[in-house]
Amino acid sequence: MNLPFDLSAGQGAYLAAALFAAAYIRGYSGFGFSAVFIILAALTTNPLPLIPVIFSCEIAMTLFQARGIRPHIDWTRIWPLLIGAAIATVPAVTIMARLGEDQARLAISAVILVLSLILLSGWQLRRPIGTKGNLSVGFLSGMVNSAGVGGLPAAAFLTAQPLSPAVFRATMIVFLTGIDIMALPVMHANDLTGPDTLIGVLLAFPVLGLGVWAGGLRFSSSSQAQFRRVIVILLTLFSILNIAKVVA
Repeated sequence: MNLPFDLSAGQGAYLAAALFAAAYIRGYSGFGFSAVFIILAALTTNPLPLIPVIFSCEIAMTLFQARGIRPHIDWTRIWPLLIGAAIATVPAVTIMARLGEDQARLAISAVILVLSLILLSGWQLRRPIGTKGNLSVGFLSGMVNSAGVGGLPAAAFLTAQPLSPAVFRATMIVFLTGIDIMALPVMHANDLTGPDTLIGVLLAFPVLGLGVWAGGLRFSSSSQAQFRRVIVILLTLFSILNIAKVVA
């Protein structure tokens, strides 16, 4: 069987393992799926064609998690976040679609590195941000979502506020689903989707289900703050490795 995107068997096996790891993280923490997978994928292939696949997977994963998160969603934060993201999505995706492989790899890695360092710093807000603040965060998320990492700005700001793990996780899941639904039609209009995208989603679906299920089992039994810190440390290391690979 020929794999999509002209991937070799070795690349396919590597990406399947990366997909499971990213889905486990999403099932457990509510964010990090796209960023983890894309940064790992960029180590072995051009990440741009894979971003629509990952967004489709992100939407599908919400179906696995919808029932458990419903009571914890903070809609007062989500709506301004989504409105801000909607404003930024079209110009950001259009620019990213024009980048070459090395440019895309460098841009994605740099974005993840900066946002990961913000998360790692332990930066905290003295009080919750209001509607204007959430609109601004949503706009920033929409901009960097063209690189597949739109969840990281929102995660940084939500982590810096006094939210329970359940509310953080549920709100991130719904927000990520919303910005991915916005981005996919724009990516299609910029020729970033095709038959290989659908094949990739179909191949990924069983791995997604297993990863999200396994991650969800651990959600209530471990320290969320510690786990998110481990994720961000890994993102930082992979970002540095990718940047070094491009500039070497």
